[in-house]
Amino acid sequence: MSEYITFARPYARAIYDLAKEEGRIAQWSDMLKAVAEVASLEQIEALDGDPRVTEEVLAQIIIDLCGDVLDGEGRNLVRLLVENRRLASTPDLAALFEHFRAQGEGVVEAEVISAKPLREAQQAELAAALKRRLGREVTLHTTQDDSLIAGVVVRAGDLVIDGSLKGRLGQLARAMSR
Repeated sequence: MSEYITFARPYARAIYDLAKEEGRIAQWSDMLKAVAEVASLEQIEALDGDPRVTEEVLAQIIIDLCGDVLDGEGRNLVRLLVENRRLASTPDLAALFEHFRAQGEGVVEAEVISAKPLREAQQAELAAALKRRLGREVTLHTTQDDSLIAGVVVRAGDLVIDGSLKGRLGQLARAMSR
Protein backbone atom coordinates (compact mmCIF):
# COMPACT_ATOMS: atom_id res chain seq x y z
CA MET A 1 0.00 0.00 0.00
CA SER A 2 1.09 3.53 -0.58
CA GLU A 3 1.41 6.75 1.38
CA TYR A 4 -2.28 7.41 0.68
CA ILE A 5 -3.41 4.73 3.10
CA THR A 6 -4.01 7.31 5.86
CA PHE A 7 -6.47 9.15 3.61
CA ALA A 8 -8.08 5.93 2.40
CA ARG A 9 -8.73 4.27 5.77
CA PRO A 10 -11.69 6.44 6.95
CA TYR A 11 -13.32 6.24 3.51
CA ALA A 12 -12.88 2.46 3.40
CA ARG A 13 -14.24 2.00 6.93
CA ALA A 14 -17.29 4.19 6.25
CA ILE A 15 -18.02 2.47 2.94
CA TYR A 16 -17.60 -0.98 4.48
CA ASP A 17 -19.95 -0.12 7.35
CA LEU A 18 -22.54 1.23 4.91
CA ALA A 19 -22.18 -1.77 2.59
CA LYS A 20 -22.54 -4.20 5.49
CA GLU A 21 -25.60 -2.38 6.84
CA GLU A 22 -27.24 -2.42 3.40
CA GLY A 23 -26.15 -5.97 2.57
CA ARG A 24 -24.28 -4.77 -0.54
CA ILE A 25 -20.69 -5.73 0.23
CA ALA A 26 -20.11 -7.53 -3.08
CA GLN A 27 -21.56 -4.64 -5.08
CA TRP A 28 -19.39 -2.09 -3.29
CA SER A 29 -16.38 -4.32 -3.77
CA ASP A 30 -16.99 -4.33 -7.53
CA MET A 31 -17.52 -0.56 -7.62
CA LEU A 32 -14.35 0.19 -5.66
CA LYS A 33 -12.28 -2.14 -7.81
CA ALA A 34 -13.58 -0.45 -10.96
CA VAL A 35 -12.91 3.07 -9.65
CA ALA A 36 -9.42 2.08 -8.48
CA GLU A 37 -8.63 0.52 -11.84
CA VAL A 38 -9.79 3.59 -13.77
CA ALA A 39 -8.10 6.03 -11.37
CA SER A 40 -4.80 4.16 -11.85
CA LEU A 41 -4.77 4.69 -15.61
CA GLU A 42 -1.93 6.95 -16.72
CA GLN A 43 -4.32 9.16 -18.67
CA ILE A 44 -6.54 9.71 -15.62
CA GLU A 45 -3.54 10.43 -13.40
CA ALA A 46 -2.42 13.06 -15.94
CA LEU A 47 -5.89 14.64 -16.01
CA ASP A 48 -6.03 14.66 -12.20
CA GLY A 49 -3.01 16.94 -12.09
CA ASP A 50 -4.06 19.14 -15.01
CA PRO A 51 -5.38 22.55 -13.87
CA ARG A 52 -7.28 22.92 -17.16
CA VAL A 53 -9.57 19.97 -16.27
CA THR A 54 -12.36 20.82 -13.86
CA GLU A 55 -13.39 18.51 -11.04
CA GLU A 56 -16.79 17.97 -12.67
CA VAL A 57 -15.24 16.94 -15.99
CA LEU A 58 -12.73 14.59 -14.36
CA ALA A 59 -15.41 12.96 -12.21
CA GLN A 60 -17.68 12.49 -15.22
CA ILE A 61 -14.88 10.89 -17.26
CA ILE A 62 -14.24 8.38 -14.47
CA ILE A 63 -17.97 7.69 -14.05
CA ASP A 64 -18.33 7.14 -17.80
CA LEU A 65 -15.34 4.78 -17.90
CA CYS A 66 -16.71 2.75 -14.99
CA GLY A 67 -20.04 2.42 -16.80
CA ASP A 68 -22.89 0.46 -15.28
CA VAL A 69 -20.75 -0.87 -12.43
CA LEU A 70 -21.42 2.34 -10.49
CA ASP A 71 -24.78 3.09 -8.94
CA GLY A 72 -25.81 6.51 -7.65
CA GLU A 73 -23.81 6.16 -4.44
CA GLY A 74 -20.76 4.99 -6.40
CA ARG A 75 -21.00 8.02 -8.68
CA ASN A 76 -21.30 10.28 -5.63
CA LEU A 77 -18.18 8.66 -4.17
CA VAL A 78 -16.24 9.42 -7.35
CA ARG A 79 -17.34 13.05 -7.19
CA LEU A 80 -16.36 13.23 -3.50
CA LEU A 81 -12.93 11.70 -4.12
CA VAL A 82 -12.22 14.10 -6.99
CA GLU A 83 -13.52 17.11 -5.07
CA ASN A 84 -11.38 16.26 -2.00
CA ARG A 85 -8.33 15.47 -4.16
CA ARG A 86 -8.27 11.86 -2.94
CA LEU A 87 -8.45 10.13 -6.32
CA ALA A 88 -4.89 8.79 -5.97
CA SER A 89 -5.94 6.96 -2.78
CA THR A 90 -8.53 4.77 -4.54
CA PRO A 91 -6.27 1.70 -4.95
CA ASP A 92 -5.60 1.79 -1.19
CA LEU A 93 -9.28 2.43 -0.51
CA ALA A 94 -10.26 -0.66 -2.51
CA ALA A 95 -7.56 -2.78 -0.82
CA LEU A 96 -8.61 -1.65 2.66
CA PHE A 97 -12.25 -2.33 1.86
CA GLU A 98 -11.28 -5.89 0.88
CA HIS A 99 -9.30 -6.18 4.12
CA PHE A 100 -12.34 -5.11 6.17
CA ARG A 101 -14.48 -7.51 4.14
CA ALA A 102 -12.13 -10.42 4.86
CA GLN A 103 -12.08 -9.55 8.57
CA GLY A 104 -15.86 -9.40 8.64
CA GLU A 105 -16.06 -12.80 6.97
CA GLY A 106 -13.56 -14.27 9.45
CA VAL A 107 -10.86 -14.71 6.83
CA VAL A 108 -7.26 -13.58 7.01
CA GLU A 109 -5.23 -13.04 3.88
CA ALA A 110 -1.66 -14.28 4.03
CA GLU A 111 1.11 -13.33 1.66
CA VAL A 112 3.57 -16.18 1.13
CA ILE A 113 6.85 -15.45 -0.59
CA SER A 114 8.87 -18.54 -1.44
CA ALA A 115 12.22 -19.23 -3.02
CA LYS A 116 10.68 -21.86 -5.29
CA PRO A 117 7.08 -22.41 -6.42
CA LEU A 118 4.99 -24.17 -3.76
CA ARG A 119 3.09 -27.33 -4.67
CA GLU A 120 -0.64 -27.41 -3.90
CA ALA A 121 -0.04 -29.87 -1.04
CA GLN A 122 2.50 -27.49 0.51
CA GLN A 123 0.08 -24.57 0.18
CA ALA A 124 -2.71 -26.60 1.80
CA GLU A 125 -0.43 -27.64 4.67
CA LEU A 126 0.71 -24.05 5.21
CA ALA A 127 -2.88 -22.76 5.12
CA ALA A 128 -3.94 -25.38 7.67
CA ALA A 129 -1.06 -24.49 10.01
CA LEU A 130 -1.90 -20.78 9.77
CA LYS A 131 -5.58 -21.53 10.41
CA ARG A 132 -4.64 -23.40 13.60
CA ARG A 133 -2.38 -20.55 14.73
CA LEU A 134 -4.70 -17.66 13.84
CA GLY A 135 -8.04 -19.33 14.52
CA ARG A 136 -9.52 -18.11 11.24
CA GLU A 137 -9.83 -19.22 7.65
CA VAL A 138 -6.77 -18.31 5.60
CA THR A 139 -6.50 -17.24 1.97
CA LEU A 140 -2.98 -17.57 0.60
CA HIS A 141 -1.44 -15.28 -2.02
CA THR A 142 1.84 -16.76 -3.19
CA THR A 143 4.75 -15.13 -5.01
CA GLN A 144 8.26 -16.28 -5.76
CA ASP A 145 11.52 -14.50 -4.90
CA ASP A 146 14.75 -16.28 -5.85
CA SER A 147 16.77 -14.00 -3.54
CA LEU A 148 15.39 -15.89 -0.52
CA ILE A 149 17.68 -18.80 -1.51
CA ALA A 150 15.40 -21.34 0.23
CA GLY A 151 12.34 -21.38 2.49
CA VAL A 152 9.40 -18.99 2.80
CA VAL A 153 8.34 -15.68 4.33
CA VAL A 154 4.74 -15.47 5.55
CA ARG A 155 2.90 -12.21 6.28
CA ALA A 156 -0.60 -12.44 7.74
CA GLY A 157 -1.79 -9.20 9.28
CA ASP A 158 0.73 -8.26 11.98
CA LEU A 159 2.29 -11.73 11.97
CA VAL A 160 5.52 -12.15 10.01
CA ILE A 161 7.30 -15.50 9.89
CA ASP A 162 10.65 -15.46 8.13
CA GLY A 163 11.62 -19.06 7.45
CA SER A 164 13.91 -18.19 4.55
CA LEU A 165 17.59 -19.06 4.37
CA LYS A 166 18.31 -15.40 3.59
CA GLY A 167 16.51 -14.37 6.81
CA ARG A 168 18.34 -16.97 8.89
CA LEU A 169 21.70 -15.91 7.48
CA GLY A 170 20.83 -12.31 8.38
CA GLN A 171 20.00 -13.35 11.95
CA LEU A 172 23.26 -15.24 12.21
CA ALA A 173 25.23 -12.23 10.92
CA ARG A 174 23.56 -9.94 13.46
CA ALA A 175 24.26 -12.41 16.31
CA MET A 176 27.91 -12.70 15.32
CA SER A 177 28.40 -8.92 15.13
CA ARG A 178 27.37 -8.37 18.77
